[in-house]
Amino acid sequence: MLWRGDFQNARQLLQALARRIDRKPRAPRTTRFSAPPSSAPALPELAPAISQTEAFHLYRQSQSQRARTLGMLLIPLVEDYGVPLRRAPDVRQACIEAYGPGGEHSVISLRELLGVIGAHEWRKGGVEIAALGGRIYPHYGVFAPVRNEYVALVATASLPAPDLALAFDIGTGTGVLAAVLARRGVVRIVATEQDPRALECARENIAQLGLAGQVEVVAADLYPEGRAALIVCNPPWIPARPSSPIEHAIYDPESRMLRGFIGGLAAHLEPGGEGWLVLSDIAEHLGLRTRAELLAVFEAAGLKVAGRTEVRPHHPKAADATNPLHAARAAERTSLWRLVAR
Repeated sequence: MLWRGDFQNARQLLQALARRIDRKPRAPRTTRFSAPPSSAPALPELAPAISQTEAFHLYRQSQSQRARTLGMLLIPLVEDYGVPLRRAPDVRQACIEAYGPGGEHSVISLRELLGVIGAHEWRKGGVEIAALGGRIYPHYGVFAPVRNEYVALVATASLPAPDLALAFDIGTGTGVLAAVLARRGVVRIVATEQDPRALECARENIAQLGLAGQVEVVAADLYPEGRAALIVCNPPWIPARPSSPIEHAIYDPESRMLRGFIGGLAAHLEPGGEGWLVLSDIAEHLGLRTRAELLAVFEAAGLKVAGRTEVRPHHPKAADATNPLHAARAAERTSLWRLVAR
């Protein structure tokens, strides 16, 4: 539906649709025509409990249907991304950051446009990273480092040597882990990324932090050329199909990036070097991957575990008992695996 009325009314309609979708079904009402209650004791629930894996797939399906439904409310844009509706905000700069220069009339899902506006605000305000003593500014389509526990793992783990000349950060995203390594005194870091948005984002963050002399951000699918004494990777944690570009930071079909990193690690480590794999075990609690399968991938790649540090998550969903995946989220741990060549 293409909306031609007041912009704020469109927002209210979208919010009402979201509430309607999220509303739990009501229990059937009893009327005077209903059968009287039985004096027999109530029978227990006959519906079998579903597994965490089934709950995950149902949750993903419902989220996909929700996004598709809410995405049907469309807003017009003129050539310069102006919104020709009453009481519309100025979204031109936000759209330029997300899509590049304009040039023709178009339409956009209001839900997506609100996401673009939100990303613009994240980019302006940034995310405070205690380990950096500064802020990281995520771009539209690049996952923001709001899960600070994984950053803290990299910031506090013992380096394999006191004076590291070179480290690799594989799949750098915003550049946050490369920046942390630079702050810890690693002389040079090569940070790789294949997504154009993330490449631009990481380069800007590294420059704003004054670390361009230490960190080089390069376009590569996983590894750059050469070997390093320390190689860090924080791959997507859940082996499932993403439904939007930004979800590639969370969902990775068949664990492609995880397996690629592990499979190439031994060949890119200096003798005595370490690979740091930062990985949540949420997939294990969802029944999507077992610990034994992960260890078998290490073994097949010629690696052994030299140590592991873990931390509990601090994000709000871990404490939300109403979340369909609460049991898995409450049990989740994020680990830094120290991997060395056998």
